[in-house]
Amino acid sequence: MTIRLGGIILGLGLTAVLLLWSLAPGLFTLASEGFPEKPDYYAFQEANIAPEGGFSFDGPMGTWDYAQLQRGYQVYKEVCSACHSLKFVAFRNLEDLGYTEDEVRAEAATWMVPGIDEKDGSVIERPGLPTDQFPSPYANDIEARAFNNNAIPPDLSLITKARKDGVHYVYSLMQGYNEPDPDDVAKSPDFETPPGLYFNEYFYNINIAMPPQLLDGIVTYSDGTEATEEQMSQDVTAFLTWAGEPSLIKRKQTGWFVIGFLLFATILGFLSYKTIWATKKKKA
Repeated sequence: MTIRLGGIILGLGLTAVLLLWSLAPGLFTLASEGFPEKPDYYAFQEANIAPEGGFSFDGPMGTWDYAQLQRGYQVYKEVCSACHSLKFVAFRNLEDLGYTEDEVRAEAATWMVPGIDEKDGSVIERPGLPTDQFPSPYANDIEARAFNNNAIPPDLSLITKARKDGVHYVYSLMQGYNEPDPDDVAKSPDFETPPGLYFNEYFYNINIAMPPQLLDGIVTYSDGTEATEEQMSQDVTAFLTWAGEPSLIKRKQTGWFVIGFLLFATILGFLSYKTIWATKKKKA
């Protein structure tokens, strides 16, 4: 018993020493330098916003608005695809948005994708097929940097999953281009937006390489919806949410079924318990 107790005490002592040893550098830095100062751009940051009324897919009972998804695809194709790829999505996946098989085949053919010439094996561009993924607008990262102020535009396939509060982040970012608030500028007089960058209060460090993209009327919606900046922001965000998680609504629906089954199984198990032990007397 004494040996076991000694071993426990020794183990706890070693754990405490290792814990203090790992924390010592940070505590020393904190004691000597204090908490690090927040960067200049911190004063300009704003919390993400959401569209009035939210998105149709929000909440446990959410559903896809297929008209909105098709409009969002149109925004991606006519605006976003000039710089951003969608490499994890295939043209055939567009059937999930309500397009027919023939419409998907015709739509895929409007895109040019890399291919191989069967005669000499050279690299060519050919019309897309339903089985192809959406192509990248750039041949490589070097070309991407050359056209974007040394920044590589991120792939948008999983952008709403890769960013914190990704759905609202994308929606906010599209509408965050404006002039800095004079009061915030007064608090951070050394802050500036370098040439080639753009002020966006929802971007993580405020200055972003992507210029404003969504201007009122830049897209003419095929369904007649007015293409305002806010409307396009909401539509393309919904489309990118679908691209990142096409099974979102099915997952929610399956979740309700699973919860119902578990409740039923719990009630059944409780009634079985009561039936089996109903005739058993408790011990005195």
